[in-house]
Amino acid sequence: MIVWLNGTFGAGKTTAAHEVLDLLPGSTLYDPELLGTGLRSMLPPKRLEEVDDYQDLPSWRRMVVDTAAALLTEVPGPLVTPMTLLRQEYRDEIFGALAARRIPVRHVLLDAEETILRSRIAHREETPGDPEGNAAVRRWCLEHLGPYAQALDWLKSDAHVVDTTALTPRQTAERVAEAVRTGAGACDIVQTPEPTAETLAAGVLLFDDQDRVLLVDPTYKPGWEFPGGIVEPGEAPARAGVREVAEELGIQLGCTPRLLVLDWEAPKPPGYGGLRLLFDGGTLTADRIRELLLPGAELRAWRFVTESEAESMLPPVRWNRLRWALRARERGCPLHLEAGVPLG
Repeated sequence: MIVWLNGTFGAGKTTAAHEVLDLLPGSTLYDPELLGTGLRSMLPPKRLEEVDDYQDLPSWRRMVVDTAAALLTEVPGPLVTPMTLLRQEYRDEIFGALAARRIPVRHVLLDAEETILRSRIAHREETPGDPEGNAAVRRWCLEHLGPYAQALDWLKSDAHVVDTTALTPRQTAERVAEAVRTGAGACDIVQTPEPTAETLAAGVLLFDDQDRVLLVDPTYKPGWEFPGGIVEPGEAPARAGVREVAEELGIQLGCTPRLLVLDWEAPKPPGYGGLRLLFDGGTLTADRIRELLLPGAELRAWRFVTESEAESMLPPVRWNRLRWALRARERGCPLHLEAGVPLG
């Protein structure tokens, strides 16, 4: 298990984490910031200049999961992880990958009033003899109060909240330990096993009466997606698409969807690639749209969007696949792609 202590700078994550170690038998401190420090020393300066924060590095997010899994083979757990995580898509990626490895997460948000946070940042422990460095750290911490405030809505809906405004580090740790014992902060996230070979996946495009396409927001991976999923062994791809639409949205498609795109996705470590199919599920009436249901452990939201809106919401590979699927729908003829490029 991982006890993920989230919150902005000044919330008391690190001091509380050390106290939690005394209250949860077998627990070990796991600080992903050390992975970021290592990457800063190993990656070329040119690569580091391309990101604002080490959390923006896909390698850091993969290492957080891989290192946690490795540590849990060495220690009984849980791992106590004091780490600020404000971007919801990064939470999806990391927690989803942990769930795929059957590693449960207790997500606890340590929160405090802004005046308290500012006071704690102003009086944080400083490095002797480095006034410029200390001032830079304080500025950096204060600059993150705004992004933290913007992230509070999703954080408070996702995590168990402990208000540290009037608590000592020990009292905070006791609240965290009690939350862990009672199962509070458990992330109800789908456990999708990581692929070990190429996969076959089927997605279904559904439209409204304005010809906008339906996208869904998975809890277990970053970015928006089409309804659909992995085709099970021995299952017909079109039937898999129909099954996934029923499971994810509660919609029963009345007929077999028509193929729009078959795309071969090249392997890109750690992914294995494989075949990706997109089908045309047709237009949903207003009544059927009102019947849409979402499984909370798998999808958090759905939206009908225009093609231009989809471009800003989908990862590039999925956006390109959608773009060609819409062209195939207009022409009434399916397209065969390899790595996103039409053949012929």
